Amino acid sequence: MTNDLIYHERVSSNRTEGLFLALMSLCFLLFLWRVMAGHLDAFAAICLCFFGVFLFYSVNYRTLLIRLTAESLSLTFGIFTWEVPLENVEACRLDSLPLLMKYGGAGFHFMFIRGRYRASFNFLEYPRVVIAFKRKAGPVRDISFSTRRPDDVLRLLQEAVSAEEAA
Repeated sequence: MTNDLIYHERVSSNRTEGLFLALMSLCFLLFLWRVMAGHLDAFAAICLCFFGVFLFYSVNYRTLLIRLTAESLSLTFGIFTWEVPLENVEACRLDSLPLLMKYGGAGFHFMFIRGRYRASFNFLEYPRVVIAFKRKAGPVRDISFSTRRPDDVLRLLQEAVSAEEAA
């Protein structure tokens, strides 16, 4: 329902989109080069596969939608959606990652951070908020996501979690 919407944000990144389009173009050009040279080989097939991957990335990871209601936080990145019930939020904070992990990928992916398995919805150039779960969601113990307004998201999320616990 939209009547209990506390926060809504659409996050997009021209830099990340440009990176995916550049990688997609490079892979397609390498594929064409191999085919024009008469070499329809494993390298050409790999280039074509990577072209498909980066085409998917450039279409799917255009916009991250963040929706906070009185009951849950919802993150949507193209075809991927993750909903976190507020009753399962143990803590939330600004994310600080080792440099390699911070710039290790954009989009939706999974990784181990400090021994905890995490799902991440992110762009490279924006700060991230991380939420620790009370109960695991499958193997996932934390979720992080990019936002242009991390202070507002943290404040509103903490207020919503406090209200959920009081109810």
